[in-house]
Amino acid sequence: MNQLGIIGYPLSHSISPEFQQAALDHHKIKAKFHRWEIKIDELNSFFETIQDANFVGASVTIPYKEQFLDLVDKVSDSANLIGAINCIVNTNNQLVGHNTDGSGFIRALKTKHGFNPHGKKVLLIGAGGAAKAIAYSLVQENIKEITIANRTVSRGDELAQKLKSITPKIKSVKLERQSLIKPLNDVDLIVNTTSIGMKNSLNPEHSPIPVDLIPPNTVVNDIVYNPIETPLIKAAKMKNAFTIGGLDMLVYQGVEAFELWTGKHAPETIMYDAARKALGL
Repeated sequence: MNQLGIIGYPLSHSISPEFQQAALDHHKIKAKFHRWEIKIDELNSFFETIQDANFVGASVTIPYKEQFLDLVDKVSDSANLIGAINCIVNTNNQLVGHNTDGSGFIRALKTKHGFNPHGKKVLLIGAGGAAKAIAYSLVQENIKEITIANRTVSRGDELAQKLKSITPKIKSVKLERQSLIKPLNDVDLIVNTTSIGMKNSLNPEHSPIPVDLIPPNTVVNDIVYNPIETPLIKAAKMKNAFTIGGLDMLVYQGVEAFELWTGKHAPETIMYDAARKALGL
């Protein structure tokens, strides 16, 4: 039987196996989608064990989206520009890294919620693998400006510098109350790409932005999907902001990954239903 899975640590929150297995079963593909919870010191030996004829591919999640660039055999052009991968495809016994995070995010914004980022001002929270993909894709949509807020300022500065050649209106600030006041004063879209507020994370009860700083006339998108209503989403609703949870982006990036692995059209509705069921919705 062919083997697929999601690689990360921790993984108890992940519902990718449920909705990807539903898609595989729909197409009657004889494959098992695993939850591969691998510690960092086990990565190299894990890759040695999976590189056989039965390994089809894998999703990659926190905290390995950047580290896996050095572990795969090839990297797609877009993933190379982003500097992170979230999808591995076994192509003729070569592991090829792709990135479907950014395109999945934009597709969810536009098709599920009718929000066009063109000409908008964005506050992006985080500077990790998902943030890189989303920032790159937002810049491709010709946004007006973007501010990156990260706890480690140097990482935010590094991402801002990388994107400056594409968009001059980009800056980096520290993820702290005082530094957020000005960018939040005039913003159209707020995107949280960190694990703050995620189930079983170090900060499951926290919001990356204090509730009193969230402007009412904005869109707040938290890419965390478990819980479906994160502390940030709850805070945004208290301010009557328009909120978007992480389930749409999760399913859409998974749709694109499924099609890369199988070459078949992904059954989006079946994947959505399976994802919602896995979350108890």
